[in-house]
Amino acid sequence: MRFATLTEVGGRTTAAVSLDGGWHRLPAPDLSAYLAAFHDRPVTDLLGEEVQGARAALPLPAPGKVVCCGLNYADHITETGRELPTHPTLFAKYADTLTGPTEEIRLPAGLDVDWEAELAVVVGTEIRGADRSEAAAAIWGYTVANDVSVRDWQRRTLQWFQGKAWDRTTPIGPVVVTADEIDPAAGLQVVCRVDGVERQRDNTRSLVFDAPSLVAYVSTFTRLRPGDLVLTGTPGGVGMGMTPPAYLTDGAVLETEISGIGVLRNRIAFTKD
Repeated sequence: MRFATLTEVGGRTTAAVSLDGGWHRLPAPDLSAYLAAFHDRPVTDLLGEEVQGARAALPLPAPGKVVCCGLNYADHITETGRELPTHPTLFAKYADTLTGPTEEIRLPAGLDVDWEAELAVVVGTEIRGADRSEAAAAIWGYTVANDVSVRDWQRRTLQWFQGKAWDRTTPIGPVVVTADEIDPAAGLQVVCRVDGVERQRDNTRSLVFDAPSLVAYVSTFTRLRPGDLVLTGTPGGVGMGMTPPAYLTDGAVLETEISGIGVLRNRIAFTKD
């Protein structure tokens, strides 16, 4: 099934599910609230009226945790000059970092801003200390993300956090597709384009640590709850790895696509204030 948070005419948002060619309202203002309240209820018991004239918004605006994995595709690890890791390289974001699938990404001028197309995992069941099979069962679905990174700030120290957590710079969406419909282990194409030029293309079969492994690993040290997000890392082709490095420019259109899920389209705007 496909779920979304939709913005209706007038600005109200609603959680929704796609059925029979249309979007039907669910009893929550967004998917974060829907999963918190109804993750264990059959969706067919919660269907409301069909939603008309709405557009996709940030699907999960209030995750309790956003955990990200870096260096998780072999080609991206190679372009950074590192060896394959024995454990996932993790960092965290705040919910404030997230933005919608078509929202403008605004940042101060003069920054080195890079693209990082990623598959994001949406947790659907509370877990702690899960094994791989328990983690797989706890995955509610998948969505598209781009871990837009401020590289000059990221390089200031050995810790990446300050280059990864700028407000409203990580687009997510446009929908969440449930885990019974798509399987990253079977292979999903992850693609990033900048102004129509393809910069990244890889397949989730190439992940060093796949989705269940990551969710299980994270759950060993922190409790994961419905609506939490785990970003699985980006393929090779980032601007930082080019010779010379290339970064996003003012007005650039960043497109992030994963087969079977959808496309994010975000314009970059650099501000002088």
